[in-house]
Amino acid sequence: MKTKITFMISSFILFAVVTNAQGFQRRTVEERVQVVQQKFDSAFKLDRTKQADVDSVFANYYRAQNKLREEMMNSGGQRDFQAMREKMQPLMDDRDKKLQDIITPDQYKTWKEAIEPSLRPKRQHNGGSR
Repeated sequence: MKTKITFMISSFILFAVVTNAQGFQRRTVEERVQVVQQKFDSAFKLDRTKQADVDSVFANYYRAQNKLREEMMNSGGQRDFQAMREKMQPLMDDRDKKLQDIITPDQYKTWKEAIEPSLRPKRQHNGGSR
C-alpha cells in the first residue's frame, strides 16, 4: 500500500514538473478538466458514469472560476488576491460538496490531501532583482 501511494505521489510530482517546465499559460476549461480526469483515473479508476459526473463538476467549477476572475479583473483591474480567494471559496465549497456526493469518503480524503494540492499552480520566484 505504501509503495502504491509513493508511486502515485511521485507520478503527480513528475507531472507537475513537466507541466511547469513548459511555462505558464492559462489552460482552457477542457484542458484543466482533462488534467483532473487523469489524476482521478490514476488514483481511483472510477467507472464511466462517476468519471463523467466528476468531469461535469470540474467543468462547471472552472467555467464559474473563469467568469468570476474575468469580472474581478474588469471591475477594478487591480489584482486583489485575498478578495479573489474569498469570492472563489463558495465555488470551491460547492465543488467539494458535489464531489462528496460522487466519490467515497476515503477517495475524498485522497482528493483533498494529494490531488487538489497538486493542481494548484506553482509560483516561481526569481530570487529578487540584480
